[in-house]
Amino acid sequence: MTNIISKQYLNTTETRKAIDWEKICEDIKEKIGKDIYESWIKKLSLVEELQYYIVLSAPTRFIRDWVVSRYLDQIIEIVKLQNKNISRVDFIIRPDRLFENKDINEKNVYKENKKSQSNVTYIEKSSLAYTRIDPNKNFDNFIVGSSNSLAFEACKKVCEQISYYNPLFLYGGIGMGKTHLLNAIGLQLKQKCKVMFISAERFMYQFIKSIKNNEMVKFKDFFRNTDIFIIDDIQFVSGKEVMQEEFFHTFNALIDKGSQIIISSDRPPNKLTKIQERIKSRLSGGLVIDIQQSDLILRTNILLSKLKEIKTSFPESIEPDKQIINFIASEIRISNRELIGSLNRIISFSRIYSKLPSFVETKIILKDLLNFSENKITIENIQKAVCNNYKISKNEMLSPRRSRYLVRPRQIAMYLAKTLTSKSLPDIGREFSNRDHTTVIHSVKKIEKLLRTDENLNKNLEKLKSDILYNKKDEI
Repeated sequence: MTNIISKQYLNTTETRKAIDWEKICEDIKEKIGKDIYESWIKKLSLVEELQYYIVLSAPTRFIRDWVVSRYLDQIIEIVKLQNKNISRVDFIIRPDRLFENKDINEKNVYKENKKSQSNVTYIEKSSLAYTRIDPNKNFDNFIVGSSNSLAFEACKKVCEQISYYNPLFLYGGIGMGKTHLLNAIGLQLKQKCKVMFISAERFMYQFIKSIKNNEMVKFKDFFRNTDIFIIDDIQFVSGKEVMQEEFFHTFNALIDKGSQIIISSDRPPNKLTKIQERIKSRLSGGLVIDIQQSDLILRTNILLSKLKEIKTSFPESIEPDKQIINFIASEIRISNRELIGSLNRIISFSRIYSKLPSFVETKIILKDLLNFSENKITIENIQKAVCNNYKISKNEMLSPRRSRYLVRPRQIAMYLAKTLTSKSLPDIGREFSNRDHTTVIHSVKKIEKLLRTDENLNKNLEKLKSDILYNKKDEI
């Protein structure tokens, strides 16, 4: 995300008014609601305020990732009310057990956290630190299956014997665990070797910066003086001829001195576009491994592992039943990140409503990930489904008649149109013979009120939602 930087800490001596984190928390609570604040934002602490961004601590990676994906923009917006120069937020992971003593100064812990990573190489006096090593991504918590076992064993072998596979090239789709494995190698070797773990994008940035500052000698010395060179997402150097030239010579220099090179990409070397052929040849000269799409067993194990992690952080969380876990594992196949994101949505629903979603509610929560595009859920299909269920014609539903046997189905159809599509209230009204949007509002509120007490209506709506979402158009 553009609003987050990882360990890119800017030094400044400028005197400024410190922001009031307690006041910011109060404003956040008022904006997003007490329940959400208590569940997520309350667990954050202000560690340090710098010139252009602030550093917050979170007790777990799960909380950090959840806040970042859902509330970061709102936090920045409120922080800017106190200091308009703040435009970014950085996070550090601060487990609660490290802070049992309330006298510990968080700023000192933050500095100690930075100091503990001194074994990872960095560019001296640079405002940007390039290491991406995450202590939470290791071999122990990498879930192994048939699709990634070869890559896992190769990475373990590299840690046991440097240059056994050189270079080691991992490729696969988004969210298949490539970065996790690269991180695990760096984490295991950084205690005894000089490790550089950098993204191709950051490598390019430092290269350009060094040219502008006339510091290419420092650049060359720095990147060629490492034992383990790990570069992520090499496909991003595509088309950058001058940068590729430097990468080629850096690659050769490292190989000549016996350094280990590990590289990841979203495609194999011979499929990289606008990359010099000599670079492709060298990338292909070591061990090239495809991390394939996860199978059902692996996806299930990933979900169960993530669920265990969540339960550790939030013992009070309601655990999804086996049917929901199996459904997610069966349907979310493209990316392991989307797989975990799906579980996060279900957990969030259970925390907010203090109950597990039903099977139909689960399908609605995940409908965008399940490839049920909203353009397939049309108001016309909703109207047909409701008409079939209540044995009335579409003309009767759309007519101005206010007979009871017509009013209720009409209200239900409007309610479902509001629930299952992103259409505006005026748009929905136009689909019901140009009725006013206030009529739609009344219908939605009426059905919502009935659902609190009418069990039969609840069951009927569950069936209708399932039919609309999962039946073919010609079956409705």
